[in-house]
Amino acid sequence: MHMDKNELIKYWIRTSERDYNTMLNLYESKDYHWSLFIGHLVIEKLLKALYIIDMHENPPRIHDLLRIANMLNLETTEEQRDTLDLITTFNISARYPDYKQSFYKICTREYAEKNIKKIKELREWLLSMINQR
Repeated sequence: MHMDKNELIKYWIRTSERDYNTMLNLYESKDYHWSLFIGHLVIEKLLKALYIIDMHENPPRIHDLLRIANMLNLETTEEQRDTLDLITTFNISARYPDYKQSFYKICTREYAEKNIKKIKELREWLLSMINQR
């Protein structure tokens, strides 16, 4: 299936929105490590929408959020860079068995709540940049 540039941008934003709701549902059902894993996808998909807008080409097939942000030359604060790095670890930690158990242990309700708040803030920031373009 071939999509034009605008369809691709809408696809990334729409699927990010769906994942955002899934993240919240997983948090509510106390699946904290999976909610954070999906939170990574929320941010990754918005970065990829921005990538298409700014670079006029398909985004790279990578999951490192800070690397994608750097490719876009986004002006980020140190806190945002740290958060992008942290959220990237949720992708790895929930996916690979050797990390999964230790990640599962640190994913308390408080840990998930604190990091979902960061994901929400990054999401708002990225959506505002998408809307400005």
